[in-house]
Amino acid sequence: MNLLMDNNEKKQPDYLVSIDEIAKDLTIGRPLLGLDPGTKTIGIAISDSMHNIATPLKTVRRVKFAIDAEQIVEVIKEYQGGGIIVGLPLNMDGSEGPRVQSVRAFVRNLAPYVKLPLCFWDERLSTIAVERTLLEADATRKRRAEVIDKMAAGFILQGALDRISHIKATSP
Repeated sequence: MNLLMDNNEKKQPDYLVSIDEIAKDLTIGRPLLGLDPGTKTIGIAISDSMHNIATPLKTVRRVKFAIDAEQIVEVIKEYQGGGIIVGLPLNMDGSEGPRVQSVRAFVRNLAPYVKLPLCFWDERLSTIAVERTLLEADATRKRRAEVIDKMAAGFILQGALDRISHIKATSP
């Protein structure tokens, strides 16, 4: 057994898991939460108990990290969450910019508060897709501003749920 890591290999923190691990360890009845952490707000979505459908839940206006984390913990307690999918805003070429580093720091700080598995999900174009949907629904600018973050969290979570469904369907 090689105890030394290759210089290019980074050990993933214990609180982070892959989508495959989330799929394998899901408990029916304990929904997943989706988070879309932005600079001013955090969109929150929740799955149904069977992990098929994501529903936008709420938007938390960011104040101070401890207060933001407490609001997330309250949602986890209320819905008995079983894991968290966090949108990772990769650049279009797949590289990581300053926003990714900010989200990684957010998750690193959130982990001690939630004690649940956390998984990143590529959220490229999620806000654009949601904005387009809201425009097609003829939502006013004010209404779009009110719901876009929680809807983006729902879009992120639904993508992860679809992947989990595929993993479960193709696993032995």
